[in-house]
Amino acid sequence: MVQTKSAVITTGSLTKLYRDLRALDTLTVAVPRGAVGLLGPNGAGKSTLIKALLGLISTDGGSAEVLGVPISDKKRALATRRKIGYMPESECLLPDQDAVSFISQMGEMSGLPPMTAMQRAHEVLHYVGIGDERYRKIGTYSTGMKQKVKLCQAIVHDPELVFLDEPTNGMDPKGRMEMLELVRDISHNHGKNVVFSSHLLPDVEFVCDHVLIMNHGTLLMEGNIRELTHSADSLEVRIKGDPGEFGKMLTELGYGFDVSGSLFIITTGEDSINNIISGARRIGVQVRHATKGKRTLEDIFVSRLRETAGGGS
Repeated sequence: MVQTKSAVITTGSLTKLYRDLRALDTLTVAVPRGAVGLLGPNGAGKSTLIKALLGLISTDGGSAEVLGVPISDKKRALATRRKIGYMPESECLLPDQDAVSFISQMGEMSGLPPMTAMQRAHEVLHYVGIGDERYRKIGTYSTGMKQKVKLCQAIVHDPELVFLDEPTNGMDPKGRMEMLELVRDISHNHGKNVVFSSHLLPDVEFVCDHVLIMNHGTLLMEGNIRELTHSADSLEVRIKGDPGEFGKMLTELGYGFDVSGSLFIITTGEDSINNIISGARRIGVQVRHATKGKRTLEDIFVSRLRETAGGGS
């Protein structure tokens, strides 16, 4: 098992089988503190991992710790659950109950005294923007409002660690952005550790600082998002002059590139910028802007899938 003092979750060869399907395939990870994206297509094993860490399903091999407590230690793990919030992907609401009563009840189940739970219920419903509708039956809510209620029940007891499983499912663009801003605020301004599971790459890129990319129950790659998306082997160069002549010069120097108008994305090596600027001066082209290339998580994800499938990069 990966051990690190800064990790809120560690696993070692964690395995979960559903007959012939290996939903988790000897998964070894360390989840750092902060906002961490759990990224992958549907069926990658994200929800299975969360449920295993919460003790909602049994595992078939390996080990895991959450907040320093082994999930195999049932007594201590159950006590640790009071420090954890969980927003499941599936429906978990009571349609005939009003929101404030439901959230208060969830707070009590997480260990809060009744009066504190009710006070917190009012606070978190106002925080997510539906305080004025808190006495309405949940069954009358829109999809976006229901998702916010699900978030409220995950944070009402002020947990140390929050699992959010596909929190923007079914939301319109406005509601989706509101949810993403809430999750980012919970982590970055309120200091909560968040595991944000999604198949939507832009959502993870907006909310999270670190990402774990899964597929078929295994870890494809992980790392700091800023470091992953800033490519060290490409340059974005904008020019003033003849793009055709500039492209010809790059080819003569042995550089590959993509071009859109005056913007060139150039595959580079060490000290390439000096060679490119010198070559541009020689042909009378001005380099107006040059910076390291930036890849999206989608670029990284697709590239790694191709590599693991044997298709190259």
